[in-house]
Amino acid sequence: MSADDIKKFWDLVVDVWQNGVGGVDIGQAINALLILFAFFVLRGLIAKFLVGWLRRMAQSTEWKIDDNVVDAIAPPLRAIPVVFGIFVAANYMQFEGVVETIAENVTRTLIAIVIFWAMLRAVGPLSRAFKRLEEVLSRELIDWIMKAMRVAVILVGAATVLQIWGIQIGPIIAGAGLFGVAVALGAQDLFKNLIAGILILGEKRFRKGDWIRVEGVVEGTVEAIGFRSTMVRRFDQAPVMVPNAQLSDTAVTNFSDMTYRRIYWHIGVEYRTTVDQLREIREGISDYIDSNDEFVKPTEASTFVRIDRFSDSSIDILVYCFTYTKVWGEWLEIKERLAYKVMDIVHGAGAGFAFPSTSLYVESLPEDRPETFVPPGTRGDNTGSSADKVLTAEESPTGGKGDASGGDGA
Repeated sequence: MSADDIKKFWDLVVDVWQNGVGGVDIGQAINALLILFAFFVLRGLIAKFLVGWLRRMAQSTEWKIDDNVVDAIAPPLRAIPVVFGIFVAANYMQFEGVVETIAENVTRTLIAIVIFWAMLRAVGPLSRAFKRLEEVLSRELIDWIMKAMRVAVILVGAATVLQIWGIQIGPIIAGAGLFGVAVALGAQDLFKNLIAGILILGEKRFRKGDWIRVEGVVEGTVEAIGFRSTMVRRFDQAPVMVPNAQLSDTAVTNFSDMTYRRIYWHIGVEYRTTVDQLREIREGISDYIDSNDEFVKPTEASTFVRIDRFSDSSIDILVYCFTYTKVWGEWLEIKERLAYKVMDIVHGAGAGFAFPSTSLYVESLPEDRPETFVPPGTRGDNTGSSADKVLTAEESPTGGKGDASGGDGA
């Protein structure tokens, strides 16, 4: 191997080193990578200094929201040193022509991504500032507004990136408009449910966690109110997705908004119960309800214990009252204790509960029939026996034609 061959080989090495690929100096490329690596290594230190400085500024104010915003945008802030390192490395390379334009667009794109990434993460803490509006707007509607803000940030960020690369978004929007009209014609139910969801949240029909009942559809606890449907979990833990339009057009009972919980009974006692016994029963039940702290006082809600009606087989006492608790299990326990007390009061008064019975009157019986056995003391007694009676025409109080009306026996 001659000296000329060695010189020629060295010239090739120098040429490759200086020109590299596409005219890029390999030495410059290595130096640019070292610059980028240095910024990447110092990323933690720079970001820590930057985030710490912002936190100190936020802590100097009386507001807490700026502290939450700084904590939320900390990850995007840590990406700033890397983006700056890419910018410095690209400038060091001294690109020309198309490569320079691409490098500049890449840097612009990364800057836009960091900015909109920080804005997207800041939406969450900013939503806490809307808590004061919960008196006017429901929490679910505020969540919808936050979701819309996130979507808007993403769309604006995407449009910004497209604009950086020279892609005009005007024709895209126009085309999307035409496409949206075509989609709207085939997605009327989707938009109907969307509008219905907004109306539900605006009217505050129910909120997340409420116990609702939609007649013929579902009864359970609201878990989520979406753009198209609401998820209601039944008490057997089965989830039911109900379209918002159906919830908007149908009567919905919201048990969670009850002020109190009602007990509404008709208690039937025997017809042989005397007036004094009725008074004793009524006053005993009324005193128990009025003196029990589990029941709402008559001054706060309608409370009635009254002799209500004469039914076919009983004298009915109306018990109408409310409990403070709205929890189903606790309400059942209170109602059970009331039932025990009612039984004690009725039996303590010497009366009894009625049950349906029927008295049958016939005009005549066959002459060759066996003699009817009538227990002593019951002949002509129509005050109400526990057994049904059969009376002849002579024994009937009406004295003649059969009476098919219901008897008053207990």
